Amino acid sequence: MTKKNNGKSAAALPLNTILDGDCIDIMNSLPECSVDLIFADPPYNLQLKGELHRPDNSKVDAVDNDWDQFESFKRYDEFTHAWMKAARRILKPNGAMWVIGSYHNVFRMGTELQNQGFWILNDVIWRKSNPMPNFRGMRLTNAHETMIWVSKTEKSKPTFNYEALKTLNEGTQMRSDWVLPICTGHERLKNEAGEKAHPTQKPESLLHRVLIGSTNPGDVVLDPFFGTGTTGAVAKMLGRDYIGIEREAEYRAVAEKRLKNVRKLDASALEVTQSKRAEPRVPFGQVVERGMLRPGEELWSINGRHKAKVRADGSLIGADSKGSIHQVGAACENAPSCNGWTYWHYRRDGKKVPIDLLRQQIRSEMRAN
Repeated sequence: MTKKNNGKSAAALPLNTILDGDCIDIMNSLPECSVDLIFADPPYNLQLKGELHRPDNSKVDAVDNDWDQFESFKRYDEFTHAWMKAARRILKPNGAMWVIGSYHNVFRMGTELQNQGFWILNDVIWRKSNPMPNFRGMRLTNAHETMIWVSKTEKSKPTFNYEALKTLNEGTQMRSDWVLPICTGHERLKNEAGEKAHPTQKPESLLHRVLIGSTNPGDVVLDPFFGTGTTGAVAKMLGRDYIGIEREAEYRAVAEKRLKNVRKLDASALEVTQSKRAEPRVPFGQVVERGMLRPGEELWSINGRHKAKVRADGSLIGADSKGSIHQVGAACENAPSCNGWTYWHYRRDGKKVPIDLLRQQIRSEMRAN
């Protein structure tokens, strides 16, 4: 759905719509502190001179559109300052923004981000697994783009789904270099003439990783340079609300058609692996209070060498120590620390069961309520 924004203050967010107009004016009209995440893919100011041809003399469909033309670096910097200022105003206190660019503009954007008070969290290299070759052979093949991930302020606490990205990466910490292909084949949208609908269309895989890592279902994601709607398509699929801003009617039409064909995943599919730190805290004393373990009951260490008794206040008493489940476990092993939840076991029906199962049961009940 496309809406024409007249620049007047909006009482509510125009969720899941594409707004027609200048991104600076429209962002300035939106409510302050109302957006969770911004993904910005602004003009790169490529400064291309003349046509580019392949070795067979066929013309390369390069980015030579009017929207990528700026008369000077000064003018580009003024534009960057204005849209970033507008973007920062609408971010929530714990909001974040991703900006993407090439060597033509990313350093200028990085300077402006810091000048405006954004706090840089990471720069991420999107390494293209199938980059366009350098046909003239005068420079290195340009095989990457750079994304800068920032929070609104240094004190902000933006969403970071660490465990979800780790799971996405087969159990290994997600690095800051992402190897993903550019748009090709069926993903590359075409216009009625059979040509690329947009010269810089981003792959959905890139936005999938960004949104899984830095948003949650129900968050509001705004893209001020919406183009053909990759951000909106991935946001809709992942159960996030989107706001797109795009002044080019041709791109809006393609985006609207695309978004109509996107289906939101069901609720169970939207759940991602959570960090243990994000889980609700359960004191061991709550296990005792609820009668899941009784005062006087014995617990055994994971290696079976040590035992301790549960006390009424949720502490343990061992052979030579007393204290929390963590303190007594550490004392038994003569170690600086110990995770008592995984160290201690109780006996049921002749089998040793980790007390952590009792904590998981309580957490499950808490989430259900």
